[in-house]
Amino acid sequence: MLKEFLLKHFLLLSILSSFTVVAQEELRNLDSGHEGDEDVKTEIKEYINHHLLDSHDFSLTSYTTESGEHKYVGFPLPVILWDNGLKVFSSSKFHHGETVAEHNGNFYAMHHNKIYKTDASGTINLDGHDHALNEKPLDFSITKNVFTIFIIGLLMFFMFSRMAKTYKTSALPKGVGRALEPIILYIRDDIAIPNIGKKKYKRYMPYLLTVFFFIWIINLLGLTPLGINVTNNIAVTLALALITYFLTTFTANKNYWGHIFWMPGVPIPMRIILAPIELLGTLIKPFSLMIRLYANITAGHIVLMSIIGLMFIFKNWLGSSLSFGLAFALSLLELLVAALQAYIFTMLSALYFGSAVEDHHHDDH
Repeated sequence: MLKEFLLKHFLLLSILSSFTVVAQEELRNLDSGHEGDEDVKTEIKEYINHHLLDSHDFSLTSYTTESGEHKYVGFPLPVILWDNGLKVFSSSKFHHGETVAEHNGNFYAMHHNKIYKTDASGTINLDGHDHALNEKPLDFSITKNVFTIFIIGLLMFFMFSRMAKTYKTSALPKGVGRALEPIILYIRDDIAIPNIGKKKYKRYMPYLLTVFFFIWIINLLGLTPLGINVTNNIAVTLALALITYFLTTFTANKNYWGHIFWMPGVPIPMRIILAPIELLGTLIKPFSLMIRLYANITAGHIVLMSIIGLMFIFKNWLGSSLSFGLAFALSLLELLVAALQAYIFTMLSALYFGSAVEDHHHDDH
């Protein structure tokens, strides 16, 4: 048991160290060839902004050769556009946004990670606010975030299907199921049943388990050198919040809606005033879910990358060593945040489900 414990923690620390080292190498590439603190600060800001964005290819890292050529490590993803018909081609044609992509006589260029229709020379017309004026086709591409979501979905399906099969022959799960079972029981006994009730919790358990493990695994992958940042994409957190909202709305009983539009025990004039406020409260709940998850994960990445960037501003053994130690300590804290955000999202979803199906017993005064 002690050997397994030490091995797991050694692997965990190795992953966190590799994340910090890879980030250092990326920032060092940006630092090379620039003189002056202002140039370094600008490059660090640009790198952090780039790190937070989704991409049309799965780039793991990049490096500069001795000849000055910039090399990327990764693989392309399919670009799917609707531009007077379906256009499908590889993102390698963009060469990480540096070249113009040609497909069936049409030319496309990337500007701020978005695809625009252009001419053969890649001309992007801009307004006074640096907004592109070119025609923008509908983009249904398999981006890095979408690809990661598919992989995580397949991974979760594989883990839980294997775990379910073991229960057919044994009362105890095997392999990874032994680690998953205590977490599943905790979500059932300490989140679902207390907040939803023993009679109705089962209908919500598949979603609660899915959203918890999805957010947790995605957040953990965001701490690795893979550069995956799915939950700091507000579109993803919005989708998760909307699923919770729709489940709450379409499974709610009449008591739930009665307490929103015609509160019992409240004078009629006050009911008319409070009804729109209560209705607005149902919309604020998913909004808070979306913002909480997005803001916490995004802030963690920004702070971590900023602290690593300080090493290239201080440029001395004392400041750089302190920045590295602080970045490593913050990486350990991010492990807690990864699980905590999954727990909070699942807990609040269970609370909303519980309020939607709660049976109220009262007399209308």
